[in-house]
Amino acid sequence: MHWPARLKLFPFLAWLPAQTGRSVRRDFLVGLGGAVLALPQSIAYALIAGLPAEYGLYAAVVPVLVACLWGSSWHLICGPTAAISVVLFTSVSPLAVPGSADYVELVLLLTFLAGLFQWLLGLLRFGSLVNFVSHSVVVGFSAGAAVVIALGQLPYLLGIDLPSQATGYDSLVHLLALLPRFNPACLAVAAISLGSSLVIRKLWPRAPALLVGIVLGSLVVWALPTLFASVPRVAAFSGSLPPFSPLSLDPATVLRLLPTAVACGMLGLVTSLSISRTLASRSQQMLNANQEVRAQGLSNMVGAWFSGYLSAGSFTRSGLNLQSGASSPLAGVFSALLVAVFALCGAGLIAHIPLPSMAASILLICWGLIDFAGIRALYRVSRSEFVVMLLTLAATLLLELQTAIYAGVLASLFFYLKRTSQPRVQQWVDGDEEILRLEGSIFFGACHFVQLRLQRSTARRVVIEGQHMNFIDYAGVTMLHQEARRLRGLGRSLCLRNAKAQIVEELLKLEGPDQCPIEFQPPL
Repeated sequence: MHWPARLKLFPFLAWLPAQTGRSVRRDFLVGLGGAVLALPQSIAYALIAGLPAEYGLYAAVVPVLVACLWGSSWHLICGPTAAISVVLFTSVSPLAVPGSADYVELVLLLTFLAGLFQWLLGLLRFGSLVNFVSHSVVVGFSAGAAVVIALGQLPYLLGIDLPSQATGYDSLVHLLALLPRFNPACLAVAAISLGSSLVIRKLWPRAPALLVGIVLGSLVVWALPTLFASVPRVAAFSGSLPPFSPLSLDPATVLRLLPTAVACGMLGLVTSLSISRTLASRSQQMLNANQEVRAQGLSNMVGAWFSGYLSAGSFTRSGLNLQSGASSPLAGVFSALLVAVFALCGAGLIAHIPLPSMAASILLICWGLIDFAGIRALYRVSRSEFVVMLLTLAATLLLELQTAIYAGVLASLFFYLKRTSQPRVQQWVDGDEEILRLEGSIFFGACHFVQLRLQRSTARRVVIEGQHMNFIDYAGVTMLHQEARRLRGLGRSLCLRNAKAQIVEELLKLEGPDQCPIEFQPPL
C-alpha cells in the first residue's frame, strides 16, 4: 500500500511517529487533567440522557479514541454533551422507559445511525452542509437546551418525583404544581455542592470545581446518614470496560429513529467543527473539515457497538487541551484510557454520589451553555440573526428539541433567501444612460426584484454594471432576455457592462451570440 493511501486509511500515522518522550509525558499529564474533568461531566450527561451513569463513562472511551486517532484537529476532544443528551432523552423516552434495556438499545441504535449519516457526509465531501446550521441557531439552541436541561434537573435538586415531559414548557408547568412537595434535605445537599463548586471556580479557575462539589456533597451525606437518609443516590453498577453491545437493525425502528438521528448528527457536526475551527485558528493549524466529519461519524458508528452513546466536541475539554499545551491528539487518547481505568476500578465510588449533587453540577454546566456574549453580539450586529436566535430559543422550549433544530435552520434559510432576493442596487443617470450597479446574484429568488428595478427605468439605454455579480441561473438568464426584448420593442436597449466571463457565457447559451438581445461591454 502506498504511503498516501496508508495515511488516508490511518491518518494518525502522520503525527504518531513524530512523538518524543517529552511530548508523550506532557500529553499524558494533559490527558490526566482531561480525564478528571470528564468524569463528573460524563456521568451527568448520561443521567440527562436517561441512561445509567456508566454509559457516560463508556461514551468517553471508545468514541474519543476513534475521533482522536482518525480526526484532523490536534486539540478537539469529543464525548457526551449536554445538548445532545437532552435531545436523545426527549426523542427516545416516549419509545421506552428511560434507563431500561430497551431504552439503552434504542439510544445506541440512534447513535449508530447518526454516525452513519455523519460518515457519509464526510465520505461524499459534503461537510460544508453543516454551514446551513448558522451560528445564531447554535446560540439559540444551546440557550434553550440549557433551560430544558435545568428544568429536567430541578426535580432531582428539590427531591420531587416528576415523570419526564415532552417539552421544557410542560416540565415547568408540572414542576410548579408539585413545588410544595420539595425535600429540604435534597435542597441542602444541592446547595452545598453548588456553593462549593462556585467558590472553587472563583478561587482556583483551573481546579475541577464540579468534581470537588460532587465529592463534598457525597461526604456530607455519608457523614450524616440519619439527617440525609431520604436523599437518593446514583444507581450502582459493576465496574467494567465498555462492553460489546450488538445492535438490532430492525427496519421499522430505523425509520422511526432516522429523523432524530439526522438532527443529532447535524448538531454534533456543527458543534465539533465550530470548536475545532476555533482551536485551529488559535494554534495556527490547517484543518481538514471532511476528514474531521468522517472521524466524527466513525467514532459514533464504532462507539455504538461498544456501549458509547452519541458524542460530539466538548469545548471545555478541548479548551483545556489547548491551554494545557497538548502537542498532539495523544492527549485525548490518554484521557480516554484513564477514563476506562476509572470505569473499571472506581465504579463503587459512584454509588455514593447523591442525585442532588449531580443536579447541582448539571445546573452549572447549563449556565455555561448560555453564550451571553454571543447573544449581545447578535443583537448589536444583525437583528435578523438575533430574531433567528430568539425563534430557535422559543422553539427549543415549546417543541421537541429535534424539531427545534429544523425550525432554526428553516428560519436561517428564510432570512438568508430574503436578504439575497433583494440584492443591493446603486442607481444613477449619465446622459441618456441609466446605470444600475448590482451587488449580488441574479437567481430565481432575486429575479422579480431586479425585473421591477429594470421596468421602473425610463432612460433610452439601461446599463447593468455586472462586476459584482457572482452567478446567474436559468431564471435570471430568461428574465434578462425578456427585459432586453421588451426594451428593444420600445426603441431602447439593455447593456451588461464589465460582467464576469461565466455570467456572459450563461447569457449566451440561451439563444447564441448572434440572437442574444443583450448588448455587452466590452464587446464580445
